[in-house]
Amino acid sequence: MATVKEKSIAERLKALYDLQQIDSKLDSIAVLKGELPMEVSDLEDDISGIQMRIQKHEASINDVETEISRHNSNIKESELLISKYEKQLDNVKNNREFDALTKEVGLQKLEIQLSQKKIREASVTNESKIESLAQLKAKLEQRIKDVEAKKVELQKIIEKSEKEEAKLIKESDKARKNIEDRVLLSYDKIRKTYRNGLAVVTVSRGACGGCFNRIPPQLQIEIGIMKNIIACEHCGRVLIDEKALLEDAE
Repeated sequence: MATVKEKSIAERLKALYDLQQIDSKLDSIAVLKGELPMEVSDLEDDISGIQMRIQKHEASINDVETEISRHNSNIKESELLISKYEKQLDNVKNNREFDALTKEVGLQKLEIQLSQKKIREASVTNESKIESLAQLKAKLEQRIKDVEAKKVELQKIIEKSEKEEAKLIKESDKARKNIEDRVLLSYDKIRKTYRNGLAVVTVSRGACGGCFNRIPPQLQIEIGIMKNIIACEHCGRVLIDEKALLEDAE
């Protein structure tokens, strides 16, 4: 069996043409799947983002609740101190003690007022955060439903096409073994350049089958005799004379 390098130009062109036919069938399966794989991936990314936001909201709500609890503890502590100082007021012996205790009672009442203010502010903030959290959870629930529906839809398509796809992938791998590495690199690069994945096209009515630009008559003759691998000067795709290719195969 001839090695890749020992193959004639016509054989190399035939190998490229065959590979393109196989890969185009694989592309058709990808089109059948449509944008579903990307949509599923985007939805999963969105779900991860929402879950992170939910975690941050829950942590923030816990922090606020801890702050409210701390202020409630401060109020209780101040109330105990006020009760203590008021009892001591009943037993004062001079004006200095009375003034000092009265001042302490006043200070503790201010502490209570300040803590109550902080609790009100924190409660308003918390209500907003709790409402936002509920919206995020509802959004997450909907996104999970959406992604599950997309996955079911995608799985149905995959089940229909997976056998054919597996077969074509094997054929593509086998066909690649008949082509030089440098040519494959160029082939793959061109395929990635164009949305339709065409790197090898036939000449149709004197024009490139990829970009539809006219091909000079002399160049058409060169393509037909298959002595060189010729690329379209406009789009870079490899040009094949399908009729000459079939005749050569016979």
